[in-house]
Amino acid sequence: MESSVETEAAPAPGRRHVTVRRALIGAVVGCAVLGGVLMVLPPGRQGPPPAPGPVARAATAVGTGTPASLPDLAALIGDREAHLRAHPGDVESWAVLGAAYVERGERTARPRYYPRAEKALRTSLRARPRGNAQALGGLARLAVARNDFRAARSWGEDAVAAAPRRWTVYPALIDAYRGLGDHKAARRARDRLVSLRSGSPVSARVGLVHRDDGRREDAAAALADSVARASTPSERAVRLLAVGELAWERGEPAESLRAYEAALRADSDEHAALAGQGRALAALGRVSEALRSYQSALAKRPLPQYALELGELYESLGMGGAARAQYDVLRERVRAEAAEGVNDELLLGRFEADHGDAATAVRRLRAEWRRHPSVAVADALGWALHRSGAHEEALGFAARATDKEHGGGVRSALYAYHRGAVERALGRTGAARRHLGEALRINPHFSPLLVPSARRALKELGEPEDGGLEEVGATDAEPEAEADDAQDAEASEASEASEDTEGAEEAGEADAEEAGSGAAGAGAAREDAPGSGGPAGTGATRPAGSSGGGADGASRGRAEARPRTGADADTDAGPVPEARPGGGSGGGAREGAGAGAEEAAPGRGAGAAPSPSGAERRPG
Repeated sequence: MESSVETEAAPAPGRRHVTVRRALIGAVVGCAVLGGVLMVLPPGRQGPPPAPGPVARAATAVGTGTPASLPDLAALIGDREAHLRAHPGDVESWAVLGAAYVERGERTARPRYYPRAEKALRTSLRARPRGNAQALGGLARLAVARNDFRAARSWGEDAVAAAPRRWTVYPALIDAYRGLGDHKAARRARDRLVSLRSGSPVSARVGLVHRDDGRREDAAAALADSVARASTPSERAVRLLAVGELAWERGEPAESLRAYEAALRADSDEHAALAGQGRALAALGRVSEALRSYQSALAKRPLPQYALELGELYESLGMGGAARAQYDVLRERVRAEAAEGVNDELLLGRFEADHGDAATAVRRLRAEWRRHPSVAVADALGWALHRSGAHEEALGFAARATDKEHGGGVRSALYAYHRGAVERALGRTGAARRHLGEALRINPHFSPLLVPSARRALKELGEPEDGGLEEVGATDAEPEAEADDAQDAEASEASEASEDTEGAEEAGEADAEEAGSGAAGAGAAREDAPGSGGPAGTGATRPAGSSGGGADGASRGRAEARPRTGADADTDAGPVPEARPGGGSGGGAREGAGAGAEEAAPGRGAGAAPSPSGAERRPG
């Protein structure tokens, strides 16, 4: 019986296998059902992380030195202020708050935020005086915003010493060197920045340094790259603004207008683009629209520079009362900014030289030259001296602003005009004719007041005498190997002509100025600038045909020898002389259909290192 019960209780081996299989099948089915249920349930934390909010976006932008939108900045400032009330010892939050205030002041053109920025940044620095590169870099950027470039250099160099590999401190340091006219140091800092980082902020600074060196094609490529790499709409708008500024300097108002309009589409708070629109629209003859753009820019971003530009536009239209009202706005804004620590001496000096008291302008700009010996200050001081009657001393500063040897590589129509006017006052007709014509070739719309003046002056100077060196336009087309022979031949012909032509003194003077223009890069004889009252080392004007020619003067010379067409044609004061000896005066090749033959040397990309030149020497 026992054995019979045991036999019935123990399942057969075949049945055991069937049971196991059924259990496994059930487990698999259960897993499948559970998986299906999980798939249809809400994802919860399984999906992608949420997009950063305004505080996080602004914190990232401020931390990397990129533009942030105004609403995001307001959110970040409110968040950090609330946090610091509860945690006043948070060193990094003080630095972030200070940088956010600097950005807000720059974006809104309201310098009342700068004292708040300084207080926050200095609080961070006091709490951590050693190795606080974040606060040091913020103070450097604040000093740049206030146009205090000496302080910016000091803070920036301290930040680099504290954290040599922190790339975000280099952009402000580059701006400081540029404001001091130290282009060699700016190039070194740029190279260091490029070695540490790539991206939109880096490409933007590379483009500005190229622009200062007169390499406008390389600058345009770098700035276009900065637009393509922009990561936010606000950053894209700021980069497009720089593209528009460069196009304006090149004498391309339609292209600059497109860039300004694109900037406003990207970020409607980028009010600086409205002033750019005003410049471009006025150049295109759309005066009513230009006035509205300027007025809107001043209402939303009240910079004194915009008041000056609008006032000069009114003055060019014969609206003297409206112009004087804008000049009053300029003075008021300068006083308000000075109270917040902003240095507007360069702008005020320019204004006084043209619309106020030239002696006051000279006094202000001499002091500014001692603080910030940049190319821009040299040009403004030279112009103020000319307006006050000190033409000989003025020429030394005007030459410094336009000579690549002294750092004046910027292709500026205004600088060329100023130099030409000074030379005309000194009776240097050949040089004056060359630089006045160069100003109109670089940008035939550079000033609503000065462009008509340049055309009248060229008309009064007339064409060069038959057979004079100014008639020879093929020199720069010669191969470089023949440059020295061509230069010697021109100098010999100039000497013979000065003996046989009536008015030998004037002809000899013009020929001496023109004789050095054989080929880009060739050595040239110099002509002593009269007077010794200028800055040290500026007692000589530059060789003819070399005022901003850069490494690519030969291609510009060929372009300038073409007949002038389009916007460059002089409609009210006779034609501007087309052919220049050697063409290396840097006149630009923006002449109607020939605008594409620009000055960049073949093969240079945006990241190419600048060619060694006399511009390596720091002015002053």
